[in-house]
Amino acid sequence: MNILLLGSGGREHAMACKIAASERCSRLFVAPGNAGTANLIKTKNINLDPLDFSGIHAFVLSHEIQMVVVGPEAPLVAGITDYFASHPALRNVMVIGPTQKGATLEGSKDFAKEFMSRHLIPTAAYQTFTLDTLKEGTQFLHSLKSPYVLKADGLAAGKGVLIIDNVKTAEKELSNMLKGKFGTASSKVVVEQFLQGVELSVFVLTDGKHYHILPTAKDYKRIGEGDTGLNTGGMGSISPVHFADKPFMQKVEERIVIPTIKGLRDEGINYKGFIFIGLMAVTNDQGELDPYVIEYNVRMGDPETESVFPRIKNDVVDLFEHVWRGNLQQTTLDIDPRAAACVMLVADGYPGNYEKGKEIHGIEQVSNSMVFHAGTKLGDKGQVLTNGGRVLCVTSLAESMPSALLHTYQELEKIKWEGLYFRHDIGQDLLRMMI
Repeated sequence: MNILLLGSGGREHAMACKIAASERCSRLFVAPGNAGTANLIKTKNINLDPLDFSGIHAFVLSHEIQMVVVGPEAPLVAGITDYFASHPALRNVMVIGPTQKGATLEGSKDFAKEFMSRHLIPTAAYQTFTLDTLKEGTQFLHSLKSPYVLKADGLAAGKGVLIIDNVKTAEKELSNMLKGKFGTASSKVVVEQFLQGVELSVFVLTDGKHYHILPTAKDYKRIGEGDTGLNTGGMGSISPVHFADKPFMQKVEERIVIPTIKGLRDEGINYKGFIFIGLMAVTNDQGELDPYVIEYNVRMGDPETESVFPRIKNDVVDLFEHVWRGNLQQTTLDIDPRAAACVMLVADGYPGNYEKGKEIHGIEQVSNSMVFHAGTKLGDKGQVLTNGGRVLCVTSLAESMPSALLHTYQELEKIKWEGLYFRHDIGQDLLRMMI
C-alpha cells in the first residue's frame, strides 16, 4: 500500500525506517521529511505542511494513499483524524492517530488532569488558574511545598513546564504565564504538587479497546550535563528502564493503562494510535515504587522513538492496520531484548538562538549504529546541512545498556559540523542506580 507519514523530526525518521522496511509498504511519502527520510528506500519527501489539511486531502487522493501515520501532535490536536472521517472520499483511509477529542489529552493539561481525576488515575494534586483567578493561584502556591510546578495548559513546543524552587519566583512566573509568556497556551495554567522520584516514559499502541505496551524509555530534557540548564525537546534516551520490572509494570497496567483505555471508551472517544504516558516512579512507605502520571501525549515521544522503535521487531504497518480495524488483539508484540541508547547532536546555542546551514560530515562513517535525522536538509549539491536545533541522533543496540551507550558515544565522534554539541552523560543516572 501507499503510505503518508506526517512530520520532519527524528521520531519520523525512526518510524519511516520501520514503515519502509515493511513488505506491506509499496511507497512511503513523508511530509515534509528531512535529509534522512529523503535517502530511504521506497521513500520520497513531499513539501507539504502537516497542518495543511486541504493540501493533504488532494495529495492522498492523487497518490492513492491508503494509510496516513501522524507523527507530531499539532495535526492531531487540530483535528486531522476528524477531517478524514468527515470527507466521504477520505473516510476509508487508515489514519493512525486519535480524534481531536482524544488529542485533547495532550492539547489541554487541565483536561488531562480532570480525565485522570474522573477515572481515579494516580497523579499529582493540582488546581488550574486563569488571569481572573491569579489571586487564588498565588494562595494555592503557598499551600504547596517547594519546588513548585507550573504547566501551560496548551501546546507550548515542549517549553511550557516550569519547576521553580522559590515561591516568590513561582508567583511571578505564574503571573507572567497567565499574561502571555507562552501565548494562548498559557491562558490557563495548571499548578501542581511536585513529585519526587525518577521519570520514565511508557508508550501504548491501542485500537481503542485492545492495546500493546511498548518498551519503556527514559529521555533527558535539559541541555546541560547532570540535568541542568534549559529544557529542550530531548537530548537523548535509553530503553528499557531497568527499574520498570514486572511488578512495577503490573502496577502501571492495572492503575494507569487499563483505566485510561476504559476511560476513553466510556467517554465515547474514538482513539486509534499511540498514547505516551509520562510517569514518575515514587518510592512509597514500604520502599516500593509506585507510578504517577505526569502527563499524557497522544503520539510517540521524541527522542524516545529513536530508542523504542529500533527494538520493535514486528511489521509496524501490519500493527497499524490492526489498530485501524480494531482487532489489535490478534497480534503479538515482538520486542528485541537488547538495550538501546540514543544521543542527540544539537546546534550550538540550542534551545536558544542557533545557526542553520552548517555542512555535516562523517555520517557515512558510522557503523553498527543508526543515525536518525531530526533537523537536516539536503543542499544544492546533495550535501547534508543542519536545519534545526536538534540535528541528528545516534542510536545503538547492544546486549547491555553500558555497551549500547559506549558504542553510541564511540560512533557519534565520527560526525562533525561547526558548533556541534551533545551531552556526555545520557543514561549515567540509571547506570549508577544499577550498581
